[in-house]
Amino acid sequence: MTTNKTSQDEINTIAWKACDTFRGTVDPAEYKNYILVFLFIKYLSDLWKDKTEEYNQKYKGDKDRIKRALERERFVLPNKSDFDFLYEKRNEANIGEIINKALDAIEEANKAKLEGVFRNIDFNSESNLGQTKDRNRRLKNLIEDFANSKMDLRPSSIGNQDIIGNTYEYLIARFASDSGKKGGEFYTPSEVSTLLAMLLQPKPGMRICDPACGSGSLLIKVANQIKSNDYTLYGQESNGSTWALSKMNMLLHSIDNARIEWADTINNPRLVEGDKLMKFDIVVANPPFSLDKWGHETAGHDKYNRHWRGLPPKSTGDYAFIAHMVETTVQNTGKVGVIVPHGVLFRSGAEGKIRQQFIEENLLETVIGLPSKLFYGTSIPAAILIFNRGKKTKDVLFIDASKEYQEGKNQNKLRADDLKKVVDAYKGFKEIAKYSHIATFEEMEDNGFNLNIPRYVDTFEEEEAIDIAKEQAEIEKLEKRLVDVRKEMAGYLKELGL
Repeated sequence: MTTNKTSQDEINTIAWKACDTFRGTVDPAEYKNYILVFLFIKYLSDLWKDKTEEYNQKYKGDKDRIKRALERERFVLPNKSDFDFLYEKRNEANIGEIINKALDAIEEANKAKLEGVFRNIDFNSESNLGQTKDRNRRLKNLIEDFANSKMDLRPSSIGNQDIIGNTYEYLIARFASDSGKKGGEFYTPSEVSTLLAMLLQPKPGMRICDPACGSGSLLIKVANQIKSNDYTLYGQESNGSTWALSKMNMLLHSIDNARIEWADTINNPRLVEGDKLMKFDIVVANPPFSLDKWGHETAGHDKYNRHWRGLPPKSTGDYAFIAHMVETTVQNTGKVGVIVPHGVLFRSGAEGKIRQQFIEENLLETVIGLPSKLFYGTSIPAAILIFNRGKKTKDVLFIDASKEYQEGKNQNKLRADDLKKVVDAYKGFKEIAKYSHIATFEEMEDNGFNLNIPRYVDTFEEEEAIDIAKEQAEIEKLEKRLVDVRKEMAGYLKELGL
C-alpha cells in the first residue's frame, strides 16, 4: 500500500491553523490545552488505526487474535473514543460531553501511562469555551480543522522521524511567542535547551531530572544527547495543565518510563525515596526567575535540610531552586545545569553568602552569560550556571556569549556556531581573549565572590589609534572648502538681490 508522507511543516501549519478556532475568544494560556490534547487524540487514533490494519493483514481478519494483539500495544483505544468517532458526532448538541467521555475512556484504558492527564481539561466548559451554541461551533470547527487537513499521523506516514514531538515543541514555541509571559512560563527556547543538553554531556544509564520541567522539552533535549534509550527521566511541575502537557509530550516521544510529578518542588518535593530526596546524575532546569513567595516562611524547617547554606530572600527564590538541584545530585559525580537571571551572580546579603558557600565547597564549575531577548516574556539576559561535584580544580570558567547571536524582531536566537563555540570553550576549559576566562579561587575571593561576568572577561575593544597629523590635514581641507562654499552662496544671494 502506498502512503502519502506527511511533512513536519504541513503538520505545523495545520495545527497552528486550528488555533484560529479559539483565538480572540479564549486566552492562549487556555486554548493551547485544547489544541494539544486534540493533537494527542489524533495521534493515538492514527497509531491505533495503523496497528489495526497491520494485525488485520497479519491474522487475516481473525477478530479475536487481532483484539488480543491490540491489547498488548503501548496504548489501547476503547470504542467510541477515537478521532473518527468524534468526527461523526461533531454536530451533536452535547459534543463537549462526548469528547470528555472519550478522554475518560482513554485514560481508564491506559491508567499506568495516562492517569490524571486529562483531569485539567474540560471540553464542556462554559467558562472557557462559551455558552452551548458557541461552544459547539468552536468544537465542531476544531474537529473539522484536523479532519479536513487529511493529516495522517500513522508511523507509516510520518516514518521514523519524531514529527509529533516536534509539533508539540513548535506549537509550544508559537504559544509562548503569541501569549508573551504566560507562554514563557512553560517553555525554554529550543536552542537554549540544546545548549544545556550539550554542556551536560549525559551518558547511557544516567538518571536525569528537571525539578521545574514545564512541558518537558528541556528533559527531552538532554535525553536526545544519549544515542540509546538507556536512561531514566524524572520531572516535577507545579502547574496542572503544564504537567499534563509534559506527560503527553514524553509519551509522544516514546519515553514511556518517565516519572513526572505534579506538585511544588520547593514546598512539596515528590521525587523522594523513603524519607530522602532522590539523587540524580544530571539535574537541569529553567526555574521561574526571582520567584516571589516561594516558601521562605517554612524553608527554615525543611525536612530535607536543603537550605543549610542559608535561606534565600523572601521575595527572590532563585537560590531555593539552585540549592534543591545541588542537593539532589549524586555525590562526587553529579552535575547541575541551571538558567538564572544575572542578579544571582552578584546580589549581596543572604544570596551573597549562599553563593560564597557554593564556591568554597568547590561545586561551581562554569558561568555562561547569554544574549538578551532569548526568552519569551522578558528581554533581560540570562546566565547558565554549571555545578559539578566531580571538579578536578578550584578554578571557575567564565564565558561571555552575550554578543554572539542572530538578531530577531521580537526574539534573538543562538545559531549552531554560537552553541559550538560555547561548548568547545567549556569542554576544553579554554581561555579565549574577550570571550572566556579561567578564574582562580583567589581571584573570586578578591572580588568578594561577586560573579558578575565583566569582572572576569574583559570585552573592552580598544579604539583604533588616531593619526593626528592626517586628521588635522583633513580638517584644514574641509575648512577651506567651507570658505569656498560660503563665497559661492554669497554670489547667488547677490544675484537674487538678497
